Formats: sequence, C-alpha cells, structure tokens
Amino acid sequence: MERKEFLRSLGAGAAFALTFPCINGCSSDDGDLDVLPVPTGVDFTVDLTSQEGLGLQNNGDFILKNDVVVVKNLEGNFVAASQICSHQQTDQVRFIDDNGGIFRCSTHGSEFDQNGTPLNAITSNPLKTFNTELNGDLLRVFE
Repeated sequence: MERKEFLRSLGAGAAFALTFPCINGCSSDDGDLDVLPVPTGVDFTVDLTSQEGLGLQNNGDFILKNDVVVVKNLEGNFVAASQICSHQQTDQVRFIDDNGGIFRCSTHGSEFDQNGTPLNAITSNPLKTFNTELNGDLLRVFE
C-alpha cells in the first residue's frame, strides 16, 4: 500500500471513528428514554400540615406525588398537572417561576401554562391538568 493510499484510508477511518459516536448520540429516536403513561384516575389528598405538605408552604413551591406536580403557584393558588410530559412521555415536568409560573419538561424543553396549554413549538399536545380543592389543611387533587 502506498503512503498516500494509507493516509487516505486512515483519514476516512479516523473520520468515521470520530463522527459515529456523535451521530449515534444525536439520534432523534430517543430510544433510551423511558416512555411513561399519563396518570389517570387521579384522586388523592395532601395534608398541608404533614411533612409532605411542608413542600407547599411558599408561593412557587411544588411537590411530586403519584406522577403529578402539585403546585402552590405564584399567586398562592394550588394547581396540579401531570409529571409525564405530553411531548414524549418522560417524567421530567416541573414548575418554574418563569413568566408568572409555568410547567417545564427538562427532557426537551417543552413548556406549558398553568392550564396545560403548550407555550413553545416543541409540542402541540396539551399537558394534562387536574382539579384541586382545599378543605382546611387538606388539599385534594383529582380528575
């Protein structure tokens, strides 16, 4: 094998060795993500005086329970939405205090208002939301 031919073959092999991991890592099939079902039949309570309920003391606080993000929003009202994102069903939805308080999925950046309406072009699928009802120190989250 001539030197020029050897270097050319080495260059192609090195290029393949360098680009294959990136191509594989940047794949859009997201086969390594856990696909989870959106919660259904939701009906539970949170005692706001319990250890669990202490996570909802301040405006902007949230807790995760039964695949639901339960929030005391920036106005002091309780809202709840699915922790499972409507984009690709990963469990990374959280509440953040941007733009008056929104739900955001850290997997791909989907954002939703407090009614579950998508706020960016990542998905057009709404985020499932749930009813909340406060009776004394008991917060009920239900469909």
